[in-house]
Amino acid sequence: MLTIFSTPKPFTGHADVTQRNALRSWTLLHPDVEVILFGNEEGAAEVCKELGIRHEPEVLRNERGTKYLNYMFERAREISSKKFLCYVNCDIMLTPDFCEALATVSRAHEKFLMIGRRWDTDITAPWNFDATDWDQRLRELAQREGKQAGPGWIDYFCFSRDVYHGKMPAFLIGRHGWDPWLTWFAHSSGVPVIDASRGVVAVHQNHDYAYLQKGTAKTFSKADVDYNLQFDDSQTWKFYGAGSATETLRGGRLETNRMAWFGPMRARSVYSAHMAWFFGLKITRPIRHLLGLRKRVGQPSY
Repeated sequence: MLTIFSTPKPFTGHADVTQRNALRSWTLLHPDVEVILFGNEEGAAEVCKELGIRHEPEVLRNERGTKYLNYMFERAREISSKKFLCYVNCDIMLTPDFCEALATVSRAHEKFLMIGRRWDTDITAPWNFDATDWDQRLRELAQREGKQAGPGWIDYFCFSRDVYHGKMPAFLIGRHGWDPWLTWFAHSSGVPVIDASRGVVAVHQNHDYAYLQKGTAKTFSKADVDYNLQFDDSQTWKFYGAGSATETLRGGRLETNRMAWFGPMRARSVYSAHMAWFFGLKITRPIRHLLGLRKRVGQPSY
């Protein structure tokens, strides 16, 4: 049925909790779901053994140690015998509603990409998977106390196995650019893109991004971002998210999204407003400092 693959950060601190929660939730989705974890980060081998997950320690990396996403996509396809593949960020918990959505989509389309917006939720402890209703409790927590992110915050990409085969640029994982490209490429290739946000509660366990601001990591991160953005000559694909999906899953049924054309336009407008806001903050900083307004100025909400 399905192969889910991902790559982790080291299994230390809060990341150990969130990643174990995510991986365990995937293993419980359906008997015909396999999970592959790429990378030799600290604790990865032990966790894979504990959870019965296939471990692929070798991953192609650049000179700064950042992993190439296309390598993992191609390798996952090579070693998987499943009809569908899904890349999921390693802090995302899923419940069986994901497989229900996949079943609906796969009955309608032989070839497709299924994506969805995440629910940002505070989870700081190991989830109780021994409870028979662990999935229901998780969905209720996310919908009650969490917040569904905007259409650009996509953390899972479920697709027919040949959609990206041999076609993905050598993107670096964990840096901007690769995720909207996945949606853009499927859309521009005539592959149905399904927004499953209304049917799938994909729970993103909130965390900080301090690891990108420590030591040389900050410089490396910028270099990797610049590298990823080199693939966007037209500045087009970076604006593709859930709003550009050609169909939406609603109430267990697929509906045509007649506003798909508007999704990239809206995302571009929000991006432009965002950049204008921060430009305004930059040029008014001296005046705000003199007036003591520095800490009272917030970011815009869209």
